[in-house]
Amino acid sequence: MALAAKLQLRQSQSLVMTPQLMQSIRLLQFTHVELERFIDDEIERNPLLERAEPQDDAASDQAQKADAAPEVIGDWFEAETAWSAEAISEKLDTSLENLFPDDPGTSERLGPDLTAQWKSASGNGSSSSSSEGFDAADMAAAAITLRDHVGEQVALAFADPAARLIAGELADGLDEAGYMRADMAEIAARLGASQAAVAKVLAVCQAFEPVGIFARDLAECLALQLAVRDRLDPAMKALIANLELLARRDFQTLKRICGVDEEDLLDMLAEIRALDPRPGMAFSAGASDAIVADVEVRAANDGSWTVELNAETLPRVLVDHIYFAQVSPHAKNQTEKDFLAECLQNANWLTRSLDQRAKTILKVASEIVRQQDAFLVHGVRHLKPLNLRTVADAIGMHESTVSRVTANKYMLTPRGVFELRYFFTASIASSGGGDAHSSEAVRDRIKQLIDEEKPVDVLSDDAIVDMLRGCGVDIARRTVAKYREGMNIPSSVQRRREKRALASAGR
Repeated sequence: MALAAKLQLRQSQSLVMTPQLMQSIRLLQFTHVELERFIDDEIERNPLLERAEPQDDAASDQAQKADAAPEVIGDWFEAETAWSAEAISEKLDTSLENLFPDDPGTSERLGPDLTAQWKSASGNGSSSSSSEGFDAADMAAAAITLRDHVGEQVALAFADPAARLIAGELADGLDEAGYMRADMAEIAARLGASQAAVAKVLAVCQAFEPVGIFARDLAECLALQLAVRDRLDPAMKALIANLELLARRDFQTLKRICGVDEEDLLDMLAEIRALDPRPGMAFSAGASDAIVADVEVRAANDGSWTVELNAETLPRVLVDHIYFAQVSPHAKNQTEKDFLAECLQNANWLTRSLDQRAKTILKVASEIVRQQDAFLVHGVRHLKPLNLRTVADAIGMHESTVSRVTANKYMLTPRGVFELRYFFTASIASSGGGDAHSSEAVRDRIKQLIDEEKPVDVLSDDAIVDMLRGCGVDIARRTVAKYREGMNIPSSVQRRREKRALASAGR
């Protein structure tokens, strides 16, 4: 058989992740803050992008300009559309229809009500870059950090420059809880000082406010606070030296080591609880950011639920076609024309990607509300087992898309603010052959049983298993132990010791 070269045509299909498609996928999993940062960067790079202004006089002026613009844009497009369309098609690695294949059919899939809700929500977005007005929080003084607070005390406590330099090095070794994590021998070697001099400076620093900072471990932190209260007697020193026994609630051994009776030990434990194990946390830098819900759920008059996107989390970005029409005729060469065409293509892509992101979030949230209607009405005990595939099949999307949408997104409901991932829980079979139970509902049931137990009848994990099976929940003992430990609930032995000690103190 002779070998010969042949030219054959072959048709095949393959999935290609284009840059535009990858960027659209990234937008889905962005949080509100990350999305705002991304849009700010795009607006800075692209002169054809701008944020929508609030509905005020500025918007009216913009509308008047838009009314006057059609003639200019129309005349220019007749002459220039040919090169711009060709440049865009060459720059674009795939068509917009491939990126958003379901865009024209939004009303058919979502229904007119959900589509109207999304449009009304996105139309009320406010501009985060507006120059008018100000936030009082922007004018607030910067919070005092622990390093600043310690630095003021160092300046007053040490007159010797060498001691002040050592104190500054020790202060640099403080962590956010106020513990001194630096190596004293290393500081002494680096500064050319003796370890005794460093230890002397450390002793002075340990008297700073708040009491307990510059401690090298938890025991030293508690000892510093007890010393200020004049309560660091030999029994208390023995208790602090055996904190691991206190963590295990081994009160019998602690009584023997400290040489005290049960009443004195309970008093000592009460004093320990009144101390601050992290004195530096009061100066933790920065304020925690408040959670902004991406979706709002409210009860409708007909007994159903109204699902709307939060307008505050929907950035409004516009493509400035007027500016594009004004500057495009003045393009001097093909490079400038290609740049303008690329800016227009990227701007159109971003606005459509944001629209698609909002629609996708609304679709996923609406299906979650439909699936978890009983939870919204009756509470966590009625939370249904739910997985990503169930929601994905119901709305006709891929499971990975639902996973990205539910990451770091929050829903405001009449029962509070919940992350979308909260509604996806594992399934625990029913012992009676009925509907399965949500793992979150079972956790809540375990916590309630432990909260209601009596000191004389502390429930073991096996007893909790029997009680849950009596309620129709088929669960293993190791699963109960895992859920209990996940809620930071001690074992039955530790709870029994603590309840007996509290009961003895009550007598």
